[in-house]
Amino acid sequence: MDKTKLKEQVETIRQAFGYASRFKNEAFVIKIDSALISNHALFPVLIKDLVMLRRMGIRIILVPGSRTRIDEVLAAYKVECPYVNGVRVSYPEAIPFINMASFDVSNRIMTMLAENEAGAVIGNWVKARGIGVRGGVDYRHSGVVESLQTDVLNKLLDDGMIPIFPNIGWSTKGKPYNLSSNDLAFTISVQMKASKLFFVTEHGGIQASHFKVPDEAYVSESGILSQMTMAQAGQFLDLNNEYESDHDAERDLVSYAYRACKQGVRRVHIIDGRAEGMLLQEIFSNRGLGTMIYANRHENIRPMTATDIPGVLSLMQPKVESGALVARNDHDLAEKLGDYAVYDVDGTLHACGALHIFPGRQGEIAAIVVDEKFASRGIGKKMISYLIEQATRAGLKSVFVLTTLSADWFNQLGFVEAKVEELPEGKREKYNKDRNSLVLKYEISEQREREGIRVE
Repeated sequence: MDKTKLKEQVETIRQAFGYASRFKNEAFVIKIDSALISNHALFPVLIKDLVMLRRMGIRIILVPGSRTRIDEVLAAYKVECPYVNGVRVSYPEAIPFINMASFDVSNRIMTMLAENEAGAVIGNWVKARGIGVRGGVDYRHSGVVESLQTDVLNKLLDDGMIPIFPNIGWSTKGKPYNLSSNDLAFTISVQMKASKLFFVTEHGGIQASHFKVPDEAYVSESGILSQMTMAQAGQFLDLNNEYESDHDAERDLVSYAYRACKQGVRRVHIIDGRAEGMLLQEIFSNRGLGTMIYANRHENIRPMTATDIPGVLSLMQPKVESGALVARNDHDLAEKLGDYAVYDVDGTLHACGALHIFPGRQGEIAAIVVDEKFASRGIGKKMISYLIEQATRAGLKSVFVLTTLSADWFNQLGFVEAKVEELPEGKREKYNKDRNSLVLKYEISEQREREGIRVE
């Protein structure tokens, strides 16, 4: 095995251990599309992954979708329940069959969990009420969630059990209602204060080509709308509010995610249940392959600490070996600790940079390094923006960089060519003529914004 692959594997293991520690005792609500449960060959593998997560100390709550099974049962008994605006009108005569189908799906999952030596419970922890009449349509026994027995659920989770929620709720008088599994999962995640809500789908993450996409949202090479902040998700919904699309189900998931984040769920993931290990990849890697909507800052630029120094040196090493970066050691970094910032993605460093301040209100931006696996995500530009902001707050008039390979990139960010003689005296005296680095300068504007770099 070559060193590069070995390093990647080691980094993956480190990330996994870091996430496992962080998520211990956190609640994950996982909604699984009905078609995956009924038909997909990899569903038993997904069950094994869920059991492994529970054994690692993550509190798992399952909401299985039942639409496919309900359709089968209703068709077998020749009972018709039409859909209006995406909602099944649940007639009284259909409720026994809907109930039977829903619990049939939950029982199947509980059996598979038991086969993997995991304890699970199916329960009636949901208080519900009817949707009522909307737009002239009486939805009969179709309902919405009012509340959950959170105290009972927390006790079950404390005992190591996995609660399974059929899509049935009951009124205070015992009247059953057919619930949307997506709405049920959303409500559970909010009321149980879950850190994560997963929609495990049969179509994967949100395809950017199906929608109008906010400018700053990140789209992966495979065309998946990979990440959106809560604010971007709100923009997405506004852009596609009246947009004619055959993908309303995908848009609805973004709506659930947006509302869940607004009400305290930290992250919502929309992932492909047809791919083996997708759930684990999304949880234990900061390079998830689905769509993530997040309320907290997923990617955070912060000052470097002493404990970051080994990771920063490791990050720098490939650039040092290629000659793009001057070699530094732990003493060099420790001596100028306050000058450095790092780009921290869930505890893993993926970029660094420094701002060294000189007399005459000048500063040097140095040691800009981005992990190559993340180079396409605009992290380098964010690092430059952050350092210019720090320079602005420090009252500097300008900043400069010395570069041998990245002049064009810095030019795109508003830096212009300067002369060695323009460097502050302390830097000019140490200028390495053998490297013959180009000098580029950025004048800090009063508006704190220039050439597309925001420093607010």
